[in-house]
Amino acid sequence: MIIKNGNVVLKNSVEKKDILIEKGKIVKIANDIPANGDEVIDASGKHVFPGLIDMHVHLRDPGYEYKEDIESGCKASVKGGFTQVCCMPNTNPIMDNKVVVSYVKHKAQEVNLCKVHPIGAITKGEKGEQLADIGEMKKAGAVAISDDGVAVKSARVMRLAMEYASGFNIKCLCHCEDKELVDGGVVNEGLSSTIAGLKGIPRAAEDIIIAREIALAESLDVPVHICHVSTHSGVRLIRDAKKAGVKVTAETCPHYFAVTDEIIKTFDTNTKVNPPIREEVDKQAILAGLKDGTLDCIVTDHAPHHVNDKNVEYNLASFGISGIETSFGFAITYLYKAGVLSLNEIADKMSYAPAQILGLDGGEIKEGGVADLMIADLEESYVVNPAEFVSKGKNNPFGGYKLDGVVKYTIVDGVVKYQA
Repeated sequence: MIIKNGNVVLKNSVEKKDILIEKGKIVKIANDIPANGDEVIDASGKHVFPGLIDMHVHLRDPGYEYKEDIESGCKASVKGGFTQVCCMPNTNPIMDNKVVVSYVKHKAQEVNLCKVHPIGAITKGEKGEQLADIGEMKKAGAVAISDDGVAVKSARVMRLAMEYASGFNIKCLCHCEDKELVDGGVVNEGLSSTIAGLKGIPRAAEDIIIAREIALAESLDVPVHICHVSTHSGVRLIRDAKKAGVKVTAETCPHYFAVTDEIIKTFDTNTKVNPPIREEVDKQAILAGLKDGTLDCIVTDHAPHHVNDKNVEYNLASFGISGIETSFGFAITYLYKAGVLSLNEIADKMSYAPAQILGLDGGEIKEGGVADLMIADLEESYVVNPAEFVSKGKNNPFGGYKLDGVVKYTIVDGVVKYQA
């Protein structure tokens, strides 16, 4: 396969080049590569990105296939430009052993769309009491461990998990939330929650656990990764820790850099997400954290739900946004077009950094590298319509938003898996 005339987003530059792909690898990046009967994709006027990598998705399979399954989740992923996704363990049964990890790996191979990397649970049943079989899960294909959805309550258990994981050369991905401080809250604690009459979640609920995980990582001298950062104070904690040499990495999501908690006043339960969408001061801090490298990655925290999980009173609705099909559009519209990040920086946050953090192949366009690529038209725009999502989860509050950046092709190991 040859990709002709594309604006190729390399590590430090964007250059108009051709890309020659053979046997799933990029063999040549040059000008005017002759096409000798090969499959040719004309990428004139379009941009060629490294295949996007989402290190935080929920595929709901096994156990909650009515919300999403591996096939529907992978179809949504390649439509969104993702060639690799890492799925969280809060399935049913919980992914806390090699059997469930193997099930996910094998099912994803059968579906054969994007690469799926399971993330094992930190503790058995995500109960926060006993460590899961970390070594066995790693052998079966888990790329990290997390009790996403709940924070590990005991600092002692968390400490043991970090020590143990580092021995297997995998990272703990930490959901930072003090449940006692959350105390039944459903949105960010602030003016909007007061106006809406909804119980608020203070920033401290997130920050206290971020600070704990940083302190543990520093004292053990092991790496730790902070999930879905949403607070300005959390960004500050991570920035200071990085300056002090702590091995901490962090991620955020499009809904934290694009909007504020003003949107909860509609009482649309699709705006209910954990951690909650916060205020302008937080949004600005997230943008600054992406710009200065405090926040390493952009993830979706893709959390598909059945319509019945959301079609209830706000307090009773499930937390989560189905966002894997709109993530790239948000990055182009709210980061690149807004002058916050360059295309190289977006490729870094959405491909290279996740690959580096988890030790995955890919994340970069280079000769000899894996041919995981995404071709997009950055000048074409579309209006978000959740009813048209290929994900089973239509729970997205951004219906009617106009986004730039349309994914035209998603190529995995040199094979086209999605074409618009």
